[in-house]
Amino acid sequence: MSLILLQLFNGVSLSSILLLIALGLAITFGLMNVINMAHGEFIMIGAYMAYTIQQLFQKMLPASSFGLYFPLALVVAFGVAFVMGWLLEALLIRFLYGRPLDSLLATWGVSLVLQQLARSIFGAPNVAVTAPSWLEGAITIGDDLTLPYKRLFIIALVIACLAVIYWYLYHTRGGRNMQAVMQNRNMASCLGISTRRVDAQAFAFGSGMAGIAGCALTLIGPIGPTIGTYYIVDAFMVVVLGGIGKLIGTVAGALGIGVLNTAFEYSTSATLGKVIVFTLIIAFLQWKPSGLVTMKSRALD
Repeated sequence: MSLILLQLFNGVSLSSILLLIALGLAITFGLMNVINMAHGEFIMIGAYMAYTIQQLFQKMLPASSFGLYFPLALVVAFGVAFVMGWLLEALLIRFLYGRPLDSLLATWGVSLVLQQLARSIFGAPNVAVTAPSWLEGAITIGDDLTLPYKRLFIIALVIACLAVIYWYLYHTRGGRNMQAVMQNRNMASCLGISTRRVDAQAFAFGSGMAGIAGCALTLIGPIGPTIGTYYIVDAFMVVVLGGIGKLIGTVAGALGIGVLNTAFEYSTSATLGKVIVFTLIIAFLQWKPSGLVTMKSRALD
C-alpha cells in the first residue's frame, strides 16, 4: 500500500509540474491559436528571476529574512514575464494572427534570442537556487512513504493558480470578454469588445503563468538558458491532449500524462516510459483529434 501511495503521489507531483508549465500555453494557444515556441523561454525568465531575487537577498538583506525571498520571487517572475509577453505580443505576435506557421518560426527565433541573452547575462553554466528553510524536509508516513515539502508546495501552488484562473475567467468582466472572443471573435467585436486588447492581455497573462512555472521549477533542480526546451514539448502535449481552449481538459491531460508516465517509468525505464506514453497519446488523438474535452463555439463555421 505504501508503494502504491508513493507512486500515486509521484504521478500527481509530476502532473502538477506539467500542468503549471502548460497553463500559460493553454491560454495563449487556446485563445489566439498562436504556436508560441518561446513559451519555454518565459519559463526560463521566471527561473532566472528567482535566482536574481535570491542573490539580492543574500547580498543586501540579513540572513533572517532569506526565507521571504521565494514568495517575492513568484510575484516578480509573474510581473517580468507578463511585461515581456505584452511587449512580444505588441511588437511581433499581433502581426501574425491567422498565420500559425509564421508564428511558429518567428517565436522560435525569439526563443533563440532570449536564450543567448540569458547566456550573456547569467552565463552558460547552470546555476542553483537554494530553497528557503521552510521548504526543506518532508512529511514521513510510515516507513516507506515520504512526501517532500517542495513537491507539496508545487501542488498547492498549482491549485492556487487554477483557482485564480477560474475566478478570472468566470467572475470578472475581463474573463468573460476572453471567453466571448474564444467562442466567436467577430460577434464579440461587434458587441464592443476590444479583441485587440483581449489578445494582448491573454498573451501577457499566459506568459506570466509561464514565469510562475519557471520560478517553481527552481525547487526541483538547477536552471540554465535551455531549461525551457526541456518542457516545451510536454507543455504542447498536455494542451493538445486536453483539448485546445478548455481549462478542465488541460487539467485532465496533465493528470493523465503524469500518472501514466510515472507508472510506466516504474515498470520499465524512464526513456521507454516516455515512449509508451507518447505512443498512447498519438493513438488517442487519431481516435479523437479534438482532445479529451471539446470546446463549444458559437461560430457558424
